[in-house]
Amino acid sequence: MKLVFAGTPEVAVPALDALIASGRHEVAAVVTRPDAPAGRGRRLVASPVAQRAEEAGIEVLKPARPRDEDFLARLREIAPDCCPVVAYGALLPKVALDVPARGWVNLHFSLLPAWRGAAPVQHALMAGDQVTGASTFLIEEGLDSGPVYGVVTEDVRPTDTSGDLLTRLAFAGAGLLAATMDGIEDGTLQAVPQPVEGVTLAPKIRVEDAHVDFAAPALRVDRVVRGCTPAPGAWTVFRGERLKLIQAVPLPDRTDLAPGELSVGKNNVYAGTGSYAVELVWVQPQGKKPMKAADWARGVRIASGERLGA
Repeated sequence: MKLVFAGTPEVAVPALDALIASGRHEVAAVVTRPDAPAGRGRRLVASPVAQRAEEAGIEVLKPARPRDEDFLARLREIAPDCCPVVAYGALLPKVALDVPARGWVNLHFSLLPAWRGAAPVQHALMAGDQVTGASTFLIEEGLDSGPVYGVVTEDVRPTDTSGDLLTRLAFAGAGLLAATMDGIEDGTLQAVPQPVEGVTLAPKIRVEDAHVDFAAPALRVDRVVRGCTPAPGAWTVFRGERLKLIQAVPLPDRTDLAPGELSVGKNNVYAGTGSYAVELVWVQPQGKKPMKAADWARGVRIASGERLGA
C-alpha cells in the first residue's frame, strides 16, 4: 500500500522505521507537528519523526492544523491507501479522515478500551496495572473509540517508569503496526468493535497531578513517581521550593516516620508516608540537575523533624 505516516515524538520513530524497513509498503510522506522551540536558545527544531523522515528522503508535511487546505490538497494529491498514526499530537478532522481509502490506523499504547486518551502509559502505572500493551485501531471521530485490528501485551515491571514502559511498547507496537498494515492489504485482518465495558480515560497528566502527597500510602507515592517519570516529573516541596522526585523505593519494614518526615543516614534518605517509609534515591532540586538524594541531603543539611510537603 501507499502510506502517509503521521507522528511526532521519539516514541513514534520505531514504528516509522518498521514501515520503511518492511519493504512491502511505500511510505510516500510523513505528517508531523510544526518545528517547535527547544533548548536554552529556544531555536526551532524539527520533530524526531521529521528528522528521521528527512534522513530517509521522505517528504515531510508540517501543517499548523490538519484541516489546512494546502495540507489537505497535498494529501489528496498523494492519494494514500492508508495512514498509520503514532502519537501525532493533533485532532484529525473528518475531511482528513476521509482521504485514504482504508482510513487512518492508530497505534495506541494501551489495551483498548482501557486508557483512552493522551497519557495511557502514565495512567496505567499510576493505577497499578500489572499488564498493559498496545492496540492498533481504525480512527473514528470519537476519542480512541474505533474498532481494533490487533493488540500486543506487555508485563509491567515493579521498577518501571513511564519512560521505561513506553520505550518497550514503542518497539513492540512498531511490529504490531507493520503487521496490521500487512493484514489490511491482504484482507486477512478485520477490525473488531471495542467492548462497551471496561472503558477508562487517560487525559494528559498536568503538573498538579504529579504532586506527591506523602499522606498517601507508600505504594501510591511509588506509583505517582514512576508514572510521572520522566514527564511531567513527580514533585513535592522542601523549604518552600519545588523538589522533583525521580526515584522513591517503598520500604515496608520501616514504619517509624510520620508522613513527609525525613530521616538521613550515611548514604540514604528516607521519607515517611501514610503507611510505611520510602527511600529517596534520586531527586532534582529546583534549578539544578538530577542528583543522588544522599548528596542533596548533605548539601541542604536536613534538620531533625523536617518534612517534605507544603
